[in-house]
Amino acid sequence: MHKDYYQILGVNKTATEEEIKKAFRKEAHKHHPDKSGGDEAKFKELNEAYQVLGNKERRSRYDQFGSGFESGQAGGQQANWGGFNGGQGFNINMDDLGDLFGGFGDMFGFGGQRTQGQRKSRGGDIEVRLEIDFIEAIFGSEKLIRLNKSVVCSVCHGNGAEPGSKIDTCSTCHGSGSVNQVQRTIFGQMQVQSVCPTCQGEGKKITKACHKCSGNGATKETTELKIKIPAGIDTGESIRLTGQGEAGHKGAQAGDLYIHIAVTSDKRFKRMGTTIFSQAHITFPQAALGTTIDVVTVDGEVSLKIPSGTQSGKIFMLRNKGVPSLRGKDRGDHQVEVIVDTPAHLSRKQRQLLEEFDK
Repeated sequence: MHKDYYQILGVNKTATEEEIKKAFRKEAHKHHPDKSGGDEAKFKELNEAYQVLGNKERRSRYDQFGSGFESGQAGGQQANWGGFNGGQGFNINMDDLGDLFGGFGDMFGFGGQRTQGQRKSRGGDIEVRLEIDFIEAIFGSEKLIRLNKSVVCSVCHGNGAEPGSKIDTCSTCHGSGSVNQVQRTIFGQMQVQSVCPTCQGEGKKITKACHKCSGNGATKETTELKIKIPAGIDTGESIRLTGQGEAGHKGAQAGDLYIHIAVTSDKRFKRMGTTIFSQAHITFPQAALGTTIDVVTVDGEVSLKIPSGTQSGKIFMLRNKGVPSLRGKDRGDHQVEVIVDTPAHLSRKQRQLLEEFDK
């Protein structure tokens, strides 16, 4: 019976390879038998269609002879579906299935071909919260932090073997770290490569485990690390130190250390980006007559000229007295809001003078 593979995948006959792959992944995700409402028969049919249309040579024969070509009905052409066991399995490209339920290989308990370096577990990341004060965030500083983490064993240097002991090549995988197995799946039989169960992907077996780490290659220790805090950092920003996390498994890459910054408040200042805000209080005569006052900044006190007739709420700008840019050489400004204080208690003479002034 002729099958319309284009119709099964929902594409037209002029579809590109990318459009065919995209359509297959979409439909396979929808009809996967492990998913609620999935359809195993439809899933197999989709795979059958993709095995043909996803291959340039098979698609060309299909376009010429129809779906009968795979059973030798078109000029004796026999499609090679499985590659073993008389063609009763399927050759699946794991990459074509993408991230279906976290990866096709994970659904069946096996993965694609990997190197020994990929099999070794990367060390875990570490996240810590570091509190710094306002001025430290503005100008940067150095902090000493203490971590209790997994580090490379100082005795075996990460290989897990007692110094001087013999390390043999694994007799099961002959040093490759992987073995070939045939597994039954919903597609039929598949030949896959999996991690060697004897050496767990190491490709070698130690004859005597390290006395300090018991063969793990790493131990838990308390370490101290000096951290450089960059000028201009703010609350919510993080510092990433590559390779300063947990040690990897037997020489694998170490994880990273993420330091999440929290800046404590300062009652004298407010900050928004690279701009600092503060207030300065002056008297009514100072506002009316003008004066010069000392203003506190993160750099220390500076003189600020107040012109006569200054109104309460007036903003004065102190250029380049703000926060350094975290990713550049520029520096923000400091805005000073002047508050004119109205006297709450006046002497009789002061009242008379103000009344005369008002007239």
